[in-house]
Amino acid sequence: MDLQEMIFNRAQAAKTASRSMNLISTAVKNSALAAMAHALEQRSSAIIEANAADLEKARQKGVRRSYLDRLMLDEGRIAGMADGLRQAAALPDPVGEGDYSTVRPNGLEIRRVRVPLGVVGMIYEARPNVTADAIGLCLKASNAVLLRGGSEAIHSNKAIAGIMAEAAYRAGIPEGAVQLIDSTDREAVSIMLKLKGYLDVIIPRGGAGLIRTVVENSIVPVIETGTGVCHTFVDADADLSMALQIAVNAKTSRPSVCNAMETLLVHEAAAAEFLPMLAKAMKEKECELRGCPRCCELVAGMAEADEEDWGTEYGDLILSVKVVADVEEAIAHINRYNTGHSEAIITKSLDNARLFQRCVDAAAVYVNASTRFSDGCEFGFGAEIGISTQKLHARGPMGLTALTSTKYLVMGDGQIR
Repeated sequence: MDLQEMIFNRAQAAKTASRSMNLISTAVKNSALAAMAHALEQRSSAIIEANAADLEKARQKGVRRSYLDRLMLDEGRIAGMADGLRQAAALPDPVGEGDYSTVRPNGLEIRRVRVPLGVVGMIYEARPNVTADAIGLCLKASNAVLLRGGSEAIHSNKAIAGIMAEAAYRAGIPEGAVQLIDSTDREAVSIMLKLKGYLDVIIPRGGAGLIRTVVENSIVPVIETGTGVCHTFVDADADLSMALQIAVNAKTSRPSVCNAMETLLVHEAAAAEFLPMLAKAMKEKECELRGCPRCCELVAGMAEADEEDWGTEYGDLILSVKVVADVEEAIAHINRYNTGHSEAIITKSLDNARLFQRCVDAAAVYVNASTRFSDGCEFGFGAEIGISTQKLHARGPMGLTALTSTKYLVMGDGQIR
């Protein structure tokens, strides 16, 4: 069987299963999520063994440590994956939920209800936890799923998908609802992008190159999950102790993820006091700073940032720093260089906080909090299928509701037009 035939067969199986998924009760779906969570925990040693093979191959390639961090699984992360499934099970089922109803003058009763998307295609890179999140959320929203993870995590993804599919089917999920393309051939992505009629939507999750490839070449509708060039602005009257704590968390708690801060903006009135504090704290975290000329004057030895730095998602312990004149300049800089993901202001001014939240164009805009909270679990969604940076259908962390569409149900008693 060649690659195209294999992918077509799996997409067809998912499409067939998706029709049966419409009839699966909430109780069965929740039971399946619980069974999948239990299976992940019970067979964690097998997952860690598979992950070790992926990690060893990545180390041999000499990849950077932030890449290894995205790829690595341990007991704690597997427990987190299982917990996300249980949280999703505890959430209300969006399928069948009504959000509009009316009775027209001619007697027609019209209701709008939520329905599954159908078959969700996921294309993602070195994040094996996405495999678990995607399967769990798609099944809870009554969708089938076709997964194509990165070649870097092939052993991990096969182990996770196999364990979860087996548990789901035993719990009553239709056979074929969980499909993984286990080929590392890059042509698999090109084939998936042409599966119109089998896939109802494709969601890419990864670096800018992957997302651009999918958006520009897919004939299947795409929900764009974007890269994260996230900013924090320290205002003139900010509590500098709070600002430092937030900045260190936003940049260093997990620099490889898309909600990590990549650029820090500092009001000129706070710069002389705050930047030396920042430099000391970031040095302790082994984080490199790249600054504007004013920053370099205030912090000896800071490397000078260039134009490319302001729009770069480093995914590593590197931070761009810029001094700005006021909140308006901060907003203008963010709207020029950001990717529509997550932005934050640290301030005591309610007026500036409101202006920042109104004018910054992003999926999540924070006041006095770290951008690291842009996450499905942190938002109470159980997990996330991705963080959408587009404006149609879904925006921000995508939970269960984002994996549904709507349908109008119209009841009549003989009306004609």
